[in-house]
Amino acid sequence: MNQEVAVAPATPGKKQVRKEIGEKLAGALADYKKELGEKKLATHVKKVSKLISRDLLKISKKQKRNSKKATVKPAKKAGKKTLEKK
Repeated sequence: MNQEVAVAPATPGKKQVRKEIGEKLAGALADYKKELGEKKLATHVKKVSKLISRDLLKISKKQKRNSKKATVKPAKKAGKKTLEKK
């Protein structure tokens, strides 16, 4: 009776981000559904959510890369001796 628990990834994937953005936009633009029509609004929301999610993921990858570079310390050079003050 072992149950495996699925652990969500630390950062959401591309599809998950796109879906969340689409839901938020559709909710915010619900007033325009009557004017544009449901299909047109859905198409535009899908396009916009793709663009926004792509940019968000690029930024997050860049931040991760920069944070990894900052945590890695350069190796010390073995050949040099330091002078001690007396």
